[in-house]
Amino acid sequence: MSIADLTLDGTVAVITMDNGENRQNLAFAQAMGKAIDGALANESVTAMIITSTGEKIFSAGVDLEWMMDRFANNALDDMRAFMYGMNDVFKKCLLAPVPVIAAINGHAFGNGAILSCACDFRFMKSDRGFFCFPEVDVRIPFLPGMVAFVKKAIPYYKFNEMKLTGKRVAAPELEEHHIIEKACVDKDDLMAQALAFARTFNKQRGIFGEHKRRLHKHIVDIIDNEDPEYIEPLNLMM
Repeated sequence: MSIADLTLDGTVAVITMDNGENRQNLAFAQAMGKAIDGALANESVTAMIITSTGEKIFSAGVDLEWMMDRFANNALDDMRAFMYGMNDVFKKCLLAPVPVIAAINGHAFGNGAILSCACDFRFMKSDRGFFCFPEVDVRIPFLPGMVAFVKKAIPYYKFNEMKLTGKRVAAPELEEHHIIEKACVDKDDLMAQALAFARTFNKQRGIFGEHKRRLHKHIVDIIDNEDPEYIEPLNLMM
């Protein structure tokens, strides 16, 4: 079992997370960064999809067991490398000169939901899976950069509700509030819809990338300049 597989479907790069619950740790951040770089290195790629092989889970978020082990063994540099590594993944999605589409095929919890929000567009299957920010219950606050780019993906009134309640939201409700493009019937329909949407894009990378750089400049500034204030002292939990 790998962590992230890169394949091509015509000119669409498909990055498939393939590590069970796809819990995020340092190895996950490194594998995702490498897969995105590999996709963008291919000049024929006009769009990118991020999805998972799991039947139930897109990504269950941060690997808390790994995190606690790193704390217990005083491997704090690994923790910092993980957080900076995920920020690099988020920035790669935010700044990629092609559309990045999350095909959410199951539960997207915590950092899994946050990863999908770093993408430009989201699709989700309806037959199984919830989208949730449980950080308020596990006592882990968002980094400032996360707050900034989640607000681009979720209307503020809905983000406020979801972030402060930890509510689990299914695909039809996400579609109603324009958080996802489409609530799809099942996994096959999800990939068909995401691929069909991806194929509608054939933009010049130069102008597409410049649009995204200008759109997200303030977000990248927050990630680069404010997040380290929390990452360096590992001020992560309350």
